Amino acid sequence: MAVEYATFALAPAAHAGDEVPREPPDFVVDGTPLLLRLAGAGALPPPVAQRGPAPTAARVRALLPPDGPGGRQVIYACPQCEEPAGAVDEPSRRADAQAHHPAGCEVISAVVESDRTDVVWRDFARQTGPPADPACHGYPGIGPFRFRAEEYRAVLRRLLAGLSPAARPRRVLLVGPRVALFARLAATLRTLGTGADISRDAVRAHPDEIRTYGAVAFDPAVGEEERAAVRAAFAAAGHDAGFVEAPAPLLAVLVAQVEQALQPPPDGRRRLTGLAAAAGEARLEVAAACRVRLTGYGRGPLRRPRVRELFDDGLEPGPHRVPLGARLAFVVARTYGEVLVARVAG
Repeated sequence: MAVEYATFALAPAAHAGDEVPREPPDFVVDGTPLLLRLAGAGALPPPVAQRGPAPTAARVRALLPPDGPGGRQVIYACPQCEEPAGAVDEPSRRADAQAHHPAGCEVISAVVESDRTDVVWRDFARQTGPPADPACHGYPGIGPFRFRAEEYRAVLRRLLAGLSPAARPRRVLLVGPRVALFARLAATLRTLGTGADISRDAVRAHPDEIRTYGAVAFDPAVGEEERAAVRAAFAAAGHDAGFVEAPAPLLAVLVAQVEQALQPPPDGRRRLTGLAAAAGEARLEVAAACRVRLTGYGRGPLRRPRVRELFDDGLEPGPHRVPLGARLAFVVARTYGEVLVARVAG
């Protein structure tokens, strides 16, 4: 009898009704985000439901077990929990596990087993501390999932690469008046796990404070003289931040511009290498095979935001063209750990 395998991939995490797609990504099992599968089968821990996936390098490495019977590992956890996820049901680690996951800070865990050819996730459960109880706090009908080990490990290695320490600090300085758009942007970034401050005093900030920001966004009201002074302050601090010079008037696009600015400088390993939009089509350059999500944004009647999903599929290396349709002002391309934003010309 043939073994039935599930596919395993990554995609930007998005919840129903979200105006802004969430990063980092969710695990995708047989084409469906795992978090959505779990939400359909039972309640999610509040921090996970509100903020979505929050992987750390330690947790991802824990999901790459050596061959053997395996153990219970954390799949989703509170974004503020930075401790490594281990086999939390093992008696020798119970004290540590309770310290890592205090009462009220629930996680979603699963048993992870592997050998040379297969990796299995089974017995998903909510838990506050060991031991897990899938019978009482499980997700009926979810799993077990059997993945091809080669595909599974390749996906997690890509995820680890995106969590590299080379990434810029996840904190943004918004230079300008406390206008409605910047206030909404700061609030949205904080819900996505990115710190944000609005200020006109960046030039007088201490270099150590300047180095805590990974990106800077200028309000259109900020003149070139002030912008140059801010850039000079960052240069004097020896800090390479990303700059958003022309913030989009649409919140979702502005969030994507900030995410693009937070990316580390190009090092020759990016998958998305170019994005432009004009004459009714988007032109995308891909350096390595990846799944790309392309979304268009504009204004509809009464100036309400218009969002159009243009493409969401795998692409091979090379140039690609995607039709845009009418009345779109911006295009955002996403693959894991990478975001590109383009204004539609003409």
